[in-house]
This record gives sequence, C-alpha cells and structure tokens, in this order.
Amino acid sequence: MTRWKALPDELDPQVGEFVEVMRRAVDRAGLSVAAVADRTGYGRSSWERYLHGGLLAPKGAVVALAEVTGTPTVHLVTLWELAERAWSRSEIRREAITATAGTLPARALPGQFGPPSSPSSPSSPLSPPGGERDRPGARAGGAARQRAALFLAGVVGVAGVAAGAFFLADGRDPHAAGVAESPSPSAAAPRVLPSGVRCGGSDCTGRDAQTTGCSGGLAATAKTATVGATRVEVRYSRTCGAAWGRITPAGPGDTVTVTAGSVRRTGQVSAPGATIAYTPMVAVSSANEATACAVLASGQQGCTP
Repeated sequence: MTRWKALPDELDPQVGEFVEVMRRAVDRAGLSVAAVADRTGYGRSSWERYLHGGLLAPKGAVVALAEVTGTPTVHLVTLWELAERAWSRSEIRREAITATAGTLPARALPGQFGPPSSPSSPSSPLSPPGGERDRPGARAGGAARQRAALFLAGVVGVAGVAAGAFFLADGRDPHAAGVAESPSPSAAAPRVLPSGVRCGGSDCTGRDAQTTGCSGGLAATAKTATVGATRVEVRYSRTCGAAWGRITPAGPGDTVTVTAGSVRRTGQVSAPGATIAYTPMVAVSSANEATACAVLASGQQGCTP
C-alpha cells in the first residue's frame, strides 16, 4: 500500500476528506503516483500536489482518476464539488487577509532616515563656525548664506533635470517625448503561466477551466446570486486572466451563461447525475467585467451583479 504523508493541518476538513478518498481509490487499484499520472494524462508533479493537499485536483483529473481506478464517477465528482466549494471559501479568506495586511500603514524605524538637525545646530554644515554664531550679525549673515546656497542648489537641480530630459528626448520637447515613449497596454510582457496551466488571457476564451488547470486553487468566486434554490457564481482565475459561470445545484435543462463585453459562453450539466454546471471561459482583466446568469428548467432566471 502506498505510504502517504500527513495532510496539512490548515486544510479544510471537506478537502481533506476528498483527498483521503482519492488516496484510497489509488491504493485499492494498486497504482503508484507515476502510474496514475501515466494513465490519466496529468503530470506526476501535479498528482503529487493533488494527493498531498497542496492543490485541489481539477474536475477532469478527478473523472480520469475514477476511470483508471474503477471508482464510481458520480460519487467522486460529488465529493469534489463539496471540496471545491470549501477550497474556494478558504481562498477567499486568504485573499481577504492578504488585502487587509496590504492596507496597514508602513512605519519608519527609529533613526531610519537619520537624526533631525536644524540650521542652528553646531553639527549643521551650513551653520557658521566657531563663535560667529553667538553674534546677531553673524547669525543674520549665516542665514543669508544658507538661503543663497539652497536657492543655488535648487536652480542647479532644475537645470540638470531639464537637460537630462532634453538629451533623453534627442532634442525634442521633453513633454512630447514623455507621451510618445509611454508603453501601451498591448506592449505588456507576456504572461508567465505556472506548471499545469495551459492558457492565459485571450487563449482561454472558449476553453474548459478544469482541463486547462485554471480552476481549483487558482480560482475563486467573485460574484454570486440566487435563483430559486440554485446559486449562480462568477468564477475568476487571476492567474489565467479568465472568468466563467457556474450554477449549483444544477439539473437537466438548467443552463448557465457568462458574458464579458460582447463575448458570451453557455454551459449545462455535462454528465448524468452531476449537480454542477459551468460555462467555458472568457478572457477578462478583472472579475468585474464578467456577469453570470442562470435559466432554470422551471422557468426561473437571474444574474449576478
């Protein structure tokens, strides 16, 4: 029997239960992790993470695992749906904590920017030397010299900046050069995708979030609405730059759509007995661009904000 590592303590209990069920399925089939990877078409490193709680397996991998281990697909997919919801809740909590931490004001450490000094301090480089600072006339002369020095430094600084801008602009107007040289959004660096993720941005439009590796731990619920007893969600993956619609529970005849601008995709229940339906993805730069809608077989319908 395969020897498994203990699951992370912070793992949600529902996710942990799902991982244990997958492990038992692998053990009953007498397969190694390498054999599971070879037979399912998902990489060995990915299965190491799936079976040790580091990443939630995508639905496609779960269905493939059920097939190669002889486990009832409906049972395993149902447990995956519960685990996927729990994983999403955990992801939202982590993002909220990160966002809160990012709003805390930064505080300077004592002495970080050096001790304060004043023009009248003996250590000030602009203060008059020796006993001159004890005479009113000397103090007045020192203040005048200080103001003159500061004014001269300011003039030199401005002139240096202007000259630098002139030469960088090849003699053209620096303001016009600044506008001309600003990079356009289309010139952004290409997206670097993590291992196991098969699309990014516009490449994801029309593709399945599960099979491309964009779901699971890389996705979170961004918007929700309720239609009857059904929950409508906009699922968003920042890594993939894409969103899709999902409804749970779903039944025969129920449909879900996702819209982003002029692009629209529709999904339905994909397997008998399944209780979840989701759409193909649409490329978005933020979750706010997407809207998910449900039309139930009962005639009820509604959309997310």
